[in-house]
Amino acid sequence: MACKKNTAAPAAKAAKAPKVKHIGLVKNDTWLEPYEPAIVGRHLHAIEKAHELTQGKMTLSDFATGYLYFGLHKTEKGWVLREWAPNATEIYVIGEFNGWQEDEKYKMKSLKNGNWELKLTNKQMKHGDIYKLKVKWNGGEGERIPAWARRVIQDEQTKIFSAQAWAPEQPYEWKKKNFKPSTSPLLIYECHIGMAQDEEKVGTYTEFKDNVLPRIAKDGYNAIQIMAIAEHPYYGSFGYHVSNFFAASSRFGTPEELKALVDAAHEMGIAVIMDIVHSHAVKNELEGLGNFAGDGSQYFHSGPRREHNLWDSLCFDYGKGEVLHFLLSNCKFWLDEYHFDGFRFDGVMSMLYLNHNPVIGGYPDYFNGAQDDDAICYLILANQLIHEVNPKAITIAEDVSGMPGLCAPFKDGGYGFDYRMQMNVPDYWIKTMKEVKDEDWKPSSILWEMINRRKDEKTVTYAESHDQALVGDKTVIFQLVDADMYWHFKKGDENFMANRGIALHKMIRLVTASTMNGAYLNFMGNEWGHPEWIDFPREGNGWSHKYCRRQWNLVDNHELCYHYLGDFDQAMLSVLKSEKNIQKTPVQEVWHNDGDQILAYSRGDLLFVFNFNPSKSFTDYGFIVPQGKYEVVLNTDNKAFGGNDLADDSVPHFTNYDPIYEKDGKGWLLLYLPARSAVVLRKAKEDKK
Repeated sequence: MACKKNTAAPAAKAAKAPKVKHIGLVKNDTWLEPYEPAIVGRHLHAIEKAHELTQGKMTLSDFATGYLYFGLHKTEKGWVLREWAPNATEIYVIGEFNGWQEDEKYKMKSLKNGNWELKLTNKQMKHGDIYKLKVKWNGGEGERIPAWARRVIQDEQTKIFSAQAWAPEQPYEWKKKNFKPSTSPLLIYECHIGMAQDEEKVGTYTEFKDNVLPRIAKDGYNAIQIMAIAEHPYYGSFGYHVSNFFAASSRFGTPEELKALVDAAHEMGIAVIMDIVHSHAVKNELEGLGNFAGDGSQYFHSGPRREHNLWDSLCFDYGKGEVLHFLLSNCKFWLDEYHFDGFRFDGVMSMLYLNHNPVIGGYPDYFNGAQDDDAICYLILANQLIHEVNPKAITIAEDVSGMPGLCAPFKDGGYGFDYRMQMNVPDYWIKTMKEVKDEDWKPSSILWEMINRRKDEKTVTYAESHDQALVGDKTVIFQLVDADMYWHFKKGDENFMANRGIALHKMIRLVTASTMNGAYLNFMGNEWGHPEWIDFPREGNGWSHKYCRRQWNLVDNHELCYHYLGDFDQAMLSVLKSEKNIQKTPVQEVWHNDGDQILAYSRGDLLFVFNFNPSKSFTDYGFIVPQGKYEVVLNTDNKAFGGNDLADDSVPHFTNYDPIYEKDGKGWLLLYLPARSAVVLRKAKEDKK
């Protein structure tokens, strides 16, 4: 149909609709447009709260210095102790120095704003003294550990926890003072100090520094994520029921020994990330903050919101300025005092939602009023503070709900985390191994699950973490091999289950790590297939440490198969690091065939090819790839990694000419693909003549 000529005067033309300028988060994801007012509201809430806390006269970093004022500090004349206890009527310091009795010389003075202070001479208190607070309030009293205590120890006989005065004559002198983490890519070794040794006991910071750090460096990891640092009364809580937020757990050693560990890691080029727990706190009153001065809501919510209905713990009231001061100061303290390089925030999903464990059916569930706006505000402020103190700091969020904006910059309406845990991946592997027969594994589903993430966020991807290693669950290797780990993991004695497990363990890790878009994580010992779950000493197992350790002797024994997996992990990380910024390089699918169970994709010059078929090998299986020469740089079937050595990896592979693809500079690459194996090839650089 012919169009009529427009004869209207220019002034009569329809005005163009004004171009809407969305906040960055919405601009990147148009599905968020209906919720832009809520996103902007959360953004403004954080701005207003920051101004309220700082009065517009200081930075967040200046504000978050409570640890320099509160707690016990050594002075030129002696000591000064300060605490915030607005509901207290009297506070005495009791300890060995006064027979644990109330003494007027040790009575704290009430200051304004609910603060209390006591100045002591060097005769009244000395380094190493243990002490507590005797707090009185209208209608009651109780012994308490100072909320800001930097050192808390447990008596071996009575099992009672007390604060300890700590100011050694020779403060720790840092050797590596200006450390910058490497994040290209970030390769994280998740670890726990206490279970990091072979012996049936609680390990120490020094043992970890001397015995485990060198292993981690040799394996190629450039970051450790340490669990259970802040003091916790029950060892079996894995460090997630914190009682003393400013005290490094003394069961592993002294503050100086922890600093030496961090320093040694930095000298090896390893960043140190702390698993920080600000999502809840232990209920204990004698050790923790549960009822510090007769007011159970001093730090926590009152009423139904006070107790966490899933974790048997207490929920912080993030709406209180004093609580924000406490938690933000805690973040800065660990960065400042111990030189941690960042934090993995535990239980972020629990913080984001009022019911702690929501069912997410779609975008409306992120903005339906069931979110805790005060907790969201705290997380935003925490990220701003951390990156203000150390612009190179790393922050990771544990959130399975997929909250949009969690890892987007604050300027775009986001919360400011650097990474989120990609928690769908280990869940997918567990479900697949438990419920899907090997011959039904679909490469298309595997790849989709690996790259199913928001495009504007970086993630920490992993096949398994400490969660899958706990008693009652199974690690990847145990899902695959089960009891045959105990009887058929000696070289020459492998049975079908052992060989299957060794092959798939390598393939699962390779496809998971090679598709990362930010970082990759492995839990201590799982890289070489630690054979047993984690069971902390408890009454039910006779307080045994048998299953609360890492048996390094197994991987060191080359008569066993464990070293195959460990050696492969080391080789895998080396290959991934050889492709510059592989985490930023697009995952380009080359081919998948669910019938054959073949998957191929490229990242930069690396080509990853998987044959998940449990029984069928393929000769001259073809892929259309850029023309050139391809060399094998990693093969799961290599004999050095417990494979069968069915291919000669020393032979280079050249693409074959095809006139159909010639104009695109592509050709056929034909490969021999043994059953249940994967190979990584690198396209050789063209020779310049």
